[in-house]
Amino acid sequence: QVQLVESGGGLVQAGGSLRLSCAASGLFSSYYVMGWFRQSPGKEREGKEREFVAEISPTGGGTTYADSVKGRFTISRDNAKNTVYLQMNSLKPEDTAVYYCSARNSASNHWGQGTQVTVSS
Repeated sequence: QVQLVESGGGLVQAGGSLRLSCAASGLFSSYYVMGWFRQSPGKEREGKEREFVAEISPTGGGTTYADSVKGRFTISRDNAKNTVYLQMNSLKPEDTAVYYCSARNSASNHWGQGTQVTVSS
């Protein structure tokens, strides 16, 4: 059974930092593109899909970021630990959301349960 478990969320003041972790079990994460998505309460009420934040290739050699987080967030992975990280710096109130970890390949797509990040102004 595949499980993705996020941790590291919390409440932080604007300008602060948080580091999210996503521990994967039931799969070899080195075979998957790992990523982070987010959804704010307002966007959920509007019925909008989760917003892409960042993703990293199976080997860690390639990363992609949403324009809104470029230069502030860094995604990384440790395949030996089956874990992906999201270092978030210079946080803004608009970064407030539930952050979800994802693992995808050509055959499947898996999601974690999410971790809340709240940035106060």
